Amino acid sequence: MKRSALAPILVVAFSAVAGGWLLQQGADRADNLYVRVRVLQEVVDRVSNSFVDEVERDRLYDSAIDGLIRDLGDPHSSFLPASDYEDLRIRTEGEYGGVGLEVVDRGGYVTVVSPIPGGPGGRMGIRAGDQFYEIDGIAADTMVTDQAVELLRGRPGSEVTVRMLRPGVEEPIEFTIEREVIVLKAVPFSVMLDEQVGYVPLLSFRETSATEIRAAIDSLRAEGMKSLVLDVRGNPGGLLDQGIAVSDLFLSEGQGIVETRGRDERQNETYAAAHPDQYPDMPMVVLVDQASASASEIIAGALQDHDRAILVGETTFGKGSVQSLYRLTGGDVLRLTTAKWYTPAGRSIHLDPDSRFAPLDEDADRAYSITGQLIEPIGTEGRPEFESGAGRTLYGGGGITPDLFVYPVTLTAEESSGVLRLFRRGGGFSIALFNYAVEYIAEHPDLELGFSLTEGDVADFYESLGNGEDRIDPGDFAAAGRFVRYHMEREIALQAWGDEAGFRQLQSYDRQLSRAIELLRNAESPEDLITVATDAELDAIPDR
Repeated sequence: MKRSALAPILVVAFSAVAGGWLLQQGADRADNLYVRVRVLQEVVDRVSNSFVDEVERDRLYDSAIDGLIRDLGDPHSSFLPASDYEDLRIRTEGEYGGVGLEVVDRGGYVTVVSPIPGGPGGRMGIRAGDQFYEIDGIAADTMVTDQAVELLRGRPGSEVTVRMLRPGVEEPIEFTIEREVIVLKAVPFSVMLDEQVGYVPLLSFRETSATEIRAAIDSLRAEGMKSLVLDVRGNPGGLLDQGIAVSDLFLSEGQGIVETRGRDERQNETYAAAHPDQYPDMPMVVLVDQASASASEIIAGALQDHDRAILVGETTFGKGSVQSLYRLTGGDVLRLTTAKWYTPAGRSIHLDPDSRFAPLDEDADRAYSITGQLIEPIGTEGRPEFESGAGRTLYGGGGITPDLFVYPVTLTAEESSGVLRLFRRGGGFSIALFNYAVEYIAEHPDLELGFSLTEGDVADFYESLGNGEDRIDPGDFAAAGRFVRYHMEREIALQAWGDEAGFRQLQSYDRQLSRAIELLRNAESPEDLITVATDAELDAIPDR
């Protein structure tokens, strides 16, 4: 009896549900925005009212927004609540303290693109490729870039403790960094390398970058410079208009520099040189590496596309997207990637994190350079091909591929193992290095540039690292000998005489620079340089 009484009710209930479902098929449910918004509201209401534990309704909406942004798979898009945005605006426009690291979301972690030269993070030993594991005890593995940056910034003189993951090191490395006001010159120095070749390092793109570059070049030309090495290795980028302005110095009026393309046609824009080439007869090599990003890639791509310069080094980072800020109800702000950058030849600068191109040597183990940077030699196989203005083959697919692959001095597997042991000491190694350099300079008042360290000097430094459980094994220290000596020389020169001296002291280690000088010595014009580079049989075989 009960069964027969309930049956009609169940049938009616099922029919009502089924009827609603069938009616909905007339309009694609996925495209019915009203239904989707209503469902979201219902889910929030149900969870807020009925979940076993009390949940704040605002947090549910925030979680939904964060999930939406995260699902885009774009590390540069984010949602900023009004309070966070106002704090960010004040810190950005005013004086603030930081740790001097350029960071980006990559591989699920906030990752260091490049330590800002001279900044506290770099001095403590944090390197490009390191990933944030914790920031002041807060887990960073779920953070987006903006969240990490906010925690890293603070009052100058205050400290922040971070734990970093480093490829090849099993446990996180701890660093305690004192925040400083980050103010840098875009061009810290410029020098003549010989009677004809000049060298200008460009560290960042800030308001005065183009002015500083031009002043440096004009000064070197007054000393007799005929050809130029422009170094953007480790340059994390910066202001777009300065990337365009620096490119404009070397291109003919009307030549394209960079193009932005977005789904909204209002985001589509082409930037071109507005002035004649300021140095039309000057051959030019641009040095690039895996940490050259953003505006650095705009310059490298534009000069390569127009055959104005030869690029030497490694494939660049691949940060080529444009972010727009949208004010929302209540003062919240949405930062959204709305366009991507393309070179004049049509190559996308932006590297999809999921892209995987073939390594130059399938059997080669990843190794560290003498500077301590992990080397990942990526070739051109599988990349789309383009043509330069002169008909040379260029490669797209994200990042800017150099004309000539030249890799830094690379450590052996045994040496790399020793270096990894040093890395595990975190900031302790860098602090010991700094302290030793200061003492060494004080004890050697007649020290001159080009000095050589003795085995006794290296042994003294080892003793300064201290004893105890964390003492570095003598075998590991010996294995890392070339790395240790390089950084001892660098630190002593920097502390004694500054950036230019540090560069001069270590110039003999710089294979990329040596190749650039070799090319320029055989070229009297930009056209000659292209011919010299072509005759050198430029291909994807690594010079390591």
